[in-house]
Formats: sequence, C-alpha cells, structure tokens
Amino acid sequence: MSLLVVGLSHRSAPVSVLERASLNADAQNKLLQDTVAAEPAAEAAVLATCNRIELYADVDKFHAGVAELSTLLAQHSGVGLEELTPFLYVHYEDRAVHHLFSVACGLDSMVVGEGQILGQIKDSLARAQELHTAGRLLNDLFQQALRVGKRAHSETGIDRAGQSLVTFGLEQLAAGADPAGWARGKKALVIGAGSMSSLAAATLARAGVAEVVVANRTFERAERLARILSEGDDTDVLARAVPMDAVPAELTRADVAVSCTGATGLVLTGEAVAAAVEGRTGEPVAIAPAPDAEALVLPPTSVGTEDGCPLDLSAVPTGLTSGFSVMGEAAVAGMDAATLEQHGAWAAGGTAVSDADRSREADAELIAALAAVAAGAGRVPEMRRPEPVAEVPRPEPVLFLLDLAMPRDIDAAAHRLAGVRLVDIESLADASANAPMAADVDMVRRIVADEVAAFGAAQRAAHITPTVVALRSMAAEVVASEVARLEGRLPGLDDKHRAEITQTVKRVVDKLLHAPTVRVKQLAAEPGGAGYADALRTLFDLDPETVAAVSRAGNSTGKNRGPA
Repeated sequence: MSLLVVGLSHRSAPVSVLERASLNADAQNKLLQDTVAAEPAAEAAVLATCNRIELYADVDKFHAGVAELSTLLAQHSGVGLEELTPFLYVHYEDRAVHHLFSVACGLDSMVVGEGQILGQIKDSLARAQELHTAGRLLNDLFQQALRVGKRAHSETGIDRAGQSLVTFGLEQLAAGADPAGWARGKKALVIGAGSMSSLAAATLARAGVAEVVVANRTFERAERLARILSEGDDTDVLARAVPMDAVPAELTRADVAVSCTGATGLVLTGEAVAAAVEGRTGEPVAIAPAPDAEALVLPPTSVGTEDGCPLDLSAVPTGLTSGFSVMGEAAVAGMDAATLEQHGAWAAGGTAVSDADRSREADAELIAALAAVAAGAGRVPEMRRPEPVAEVPRPEPVLFLLDLAMPRDIDAAAHRLAGVRLVDIESLADASANAPMAADVDMVRRIVADEVAAFGAAQRAAHITPTVVALRSMAAEVVASEVARLEGRLPGLDDKHRAEITQTVKRVVDKLLHAPTVRVKQLAAEPGGAGYADALRTLFDLDPETVAAVSRAGNSTGKNRGPA
C-alpha cells in the first residue's frame, strides 16, 4: 500500500474555485466514507481549511487512486471534474509525506509560519479516527506531522516569518498601522463561535478593543465564548453574546466585524453592510464605480481630410490603438452603420494611408465583418482598451470587515461601498504573495527534509516487520515441534533437563536469526529496500497468509490512536 494525496489550495487554485469546492462537516464525513469504500483505498483522511482541500489515502494502485480520489473530490465539492482537474495537485509516497510536513510547519500556508494549521491537522486526524477511516499509515503520518510542526515552531523562529491568518487580516484592516494601537477602544462584532472566530475574538480582546459582541446560530456557544473572554486573565474586555438575528443592529454599532461561519450562503449581504453604514453616518452610502464601468471617450467619427478617409485618424490617441490597426477595431469603435459603410467603401477603393499596421485588403475584410455587426446592433461595439480612469477618492472607513470564511460570509460587493474596508480570503492571498520570508524558513525546510527521511525509513522498516514476526513464529513452532519429538524419544526425561534442552534450542535459533533479521530491517529502511521482505519470505518459504494476518493485526491496533 502507498500514500497518495490529491488536493487543491490557494497556491494552485483561485479563491473563487476554492470557495465553490469547500466542504462542510457532513460533506467531509461522506467523502471519507466513500473513499475507503472505493477499491483502491484502504485508509483516508481529509484536511479541509479555508485555503486548502486535501484528500489523503493509502492506495494499492497509483493511477487508479488518482482517478478515484479526483472523482470523489469533484463529486463531493460540487465542482465538475473537468473544471476542477486543472487546479488539482498530486503527491505520492515521500513527496506526499514532505507535503504534509511542510503544511504542518506553516511553510505552505497563506501566511508563512502560522501555527493554526496544527489544530486543523489534529481535527482532521480526530475525524478520521472517529469514522474509523484512519489505519496505521495515516495515524503514524498525521501524528508525526503534528510532532514535526511543533518541533519547527519550538526550534526555529518560523513564528517570526508570519502570523495567524487572523493577525495578518487585522494588519491588512489597519492598513500598515500597528494592529494593537489601531484596535484599541473599538467595538468589535464576531460572527461565529468556532475555532477561527474564537481566535479572532481573543486576538481582538488582547489588542485592546473596548467591547466584543459574539453572535452565533447556537446561542449557547456564543455565550460560552463571551464568558471565556470576560473571565480571561490576559484581557480586560466587555464581552456579551447575541443571537444571529441581532447582527444587523450590532453591525450598526460595531467599528470592526469578523465573520467566520460554516454557512453555505452569505451572512452579510451588500445591502446589509450598506444599511449598517447608513445607520452610523445617517447618509446614503456611495458606491464606487466598478473597473471598466466608466464611460469611454470614443474617437471622432467626423469626415477626415486625408485621402478622403471618413475618419480623422490623427485624432485617435495612439496609446489606445496598441495592438490594433489604425483602421481596425479601435478606429471604428462606436461608429454607426452608415458611416462604417462609407469607411468600408473608402478602404476597399481608396489609396493607402501612411504606415497602417495591416494591408487595405485585411482592413476591408475586417470592416465588412464589423458592418454585419453594426447592421444588427446599429453601432459597432466598443473593443478598445479602456482609458485609464482616475481613482475616485474614498472617505475614511467607518466600518472594517474581516471575512475569514470559505465560502465567503460577506458579500464581495462591500468592497465598493464608500466608508467600508473589507478584507477577505482573496485580498489576503494577494497581500501575502509578496510577504517577506524569514531566514528561519530555511531551517524549517531542513527539519522537514530530515523528518521525511526518518519517517520513510521507519515506514520501510515497519513494512518488513510482519515478515520478521512471521519468521520468528515459524521458528518457535519448529522448536516446539522438535522438543515434542524429543520427549517421545526420551519419555523418562525429567522436567529440569527438558527445560534446559528447550532453552538451549531456543538460544541456538535466536542466535541464528538475530543477525539476518536485524540486518534485513536495516536494509529495508534504506531507499529501495522494499524487496528484502519478499526475499525473506521466499528464502524461508513463509506462508503469505501468515504474514498478512500479522500485518492486519498490526493495522487494527494502529487505528483510532489519539492525536499527539
């Protein structure tokens, strides 16, 4: 059996795809159950966070495993396989181990070095154990990943390379200011009471906000989180819980709102955000123009003077015609059908125009095609590159929104609302792309490489263990058989001598087997050492079913071990 991971993350897929492919708790459970029910997989675990969805499995066939796991991810995410496939990555054997260890250390996180991923890996293992889909391989893998992640954080300064997603998000909201100073005295609304929302609430409380209001669909969980915040030794914050239907009113009072729920639809619509801002300011909220929405100034369509051309070509800004013929789409965009026909007739029969990018014949064909469009629409559609539009100054934000959910909780339309600053997963991904990496990252990479080698050696050694156990069991049976035969030949043998003879035979067998079994374990732990188990079974004519039974017994004891 072999380790295989198929997944997608912020590194391989746009946020819009990750958002659509996100899996809720029930979908994760069903995916695990369907994976172990599939033919190629014996074990399965799902690591699903706000910026990654990965399916780990112990498979007996690589190509069949990739096909099956990809299909299952597509089925349970609701994104078609053809659409999902370009964004999937596949890691196998040592590369799969290396990937998970890197993830556990925070090297593959959106914010490098963040430690929150360790809790998510722990939750993934607990889920697989609860559903009995994790056997020896995945138990060992995920528990070792947790140990590697803890080692990286304790032995290096990887924490200095980045922060949690919450801290990074608050830094983006503060727009370069110190988050602690920026947050001090503000009123905060936290929507959701899960691990991410709890972290956000605690971070805001430590940053010095004056009040934290917690809203959750299960009111008891909101009350519990509010009580923890109020009674915490490291904070002095007023915290209270409200039901979800109180969010619109609380949003009007809040300065900053953080949302991270498991909802499949929007928690805060653009209209709700606009209403909250209007409630604070007492004035209607302006909406900034969307990119490319500004009206464009078209080139003049008056009759030109050069060679009878019906266009004043000299008036067409050259910067707008880059990539087009002067007599092509840029020059005729917006022209009505009648003028276009005049231009077409001129292009087909007139004289050449200075240094046009295309020949007259090519322009005439293009214009004929455009004329067909104009005949139906009345005007040629605008096809030029848009003119640069001066950015309209926006007022200082009065409401700061941090959306850490996947799929998103807050309508992306809030980006365009004046008086609102929204930071979501997509904008965090853009901001983190250029984030500096600390020198400690190199140290962590070396730790990961060493741990991958050690894990691989341990797994290869463990692979031969059932064969060694079966060999020693066979030797014990031979000893017992020979001692019984000796008793038949020497019926008067007393107990003392019988025991001495038995121990002597056992010592002889143990000494003969000791060196070969120790050496074969050493050889099997090296890369390419998997064949030694087969050689041992062949040389000693071991029963394959006996070896398989030992292996199954080991796997059954390996299931459902608690996380490290």
